[in-house]
Amino acid sequence: MMSPTTDDPQLARPASKTALFWAFSWLALQGFGGVVALVQREMVEKRRWLSNEQFLEDWAVAQIMPGPNVVNMSLMLGGRFFGAGGALAALAGMLALPLCIMLLLVVLVSAWVETPVVHGALRGLGAVAAGLIAGTGLKMLAPLRHNPLGTVRCAALVVVAFVMVGVLRWPLVWVLLGLAPVVTAMAALAISRQVRPTGSPPQHLTAP
Repeated sequence: MMSPTTDDPQLARPASKTALFWAFSWLALQGFGGVVALVQREMVEKRRWLSNEQFLEDWAVAQIMPGPNVVNMSLMLGGRFFGAGGALAALAGMLALPLCIMLLLVVLVSAWVETPVVHGALRGLGAVAAGLIAGTGLKMLAPLRHNPLGTVRCAALVVVAFVMVGVLRWPLVWVLLGLAPVVTAMAALAISRQVRPTGSPPQHLTAP
């Protein structure tokens, strides 16, 4: 995995674990109920802690790991900058304030949860969240132009995964277990071809 502090001199890093905690707290509060659509904008465009390519790689790993994507992302990013302490600081920032707000809301609005107005509001918020996630997905398409697999094969894999999960309703875990080795092999082959152009002899066959 690429390091955000050395590969691109234009990238920044959090000043301290405290700064990391408050950054993820602010991120969690902006998207209370789901911050997927805001992570890319906050980490890449505003704070410049990651490039688009690094974000896409880290998000792919966070997506296939057990647990919420954004929680996995906070652990990975915090650990990258400050080790185990940074991972815990980022995780605390992601969970502490939303947990307090959620407990307060449960106490205050438990009597109105089943009312039609609340149900209607939740349906409307669901549509907004879907739009935000779709917008983030479109932003994440740009780095795929530099992916070793190429844009066409990446798009084909996206369609295959969508059909398996969204149309055929196959369990996500089986889709991941089925596609992961195939995609890994394809990427390894593409990278090896970039390193050694097609048609050149293998290293052990070249003349001394």
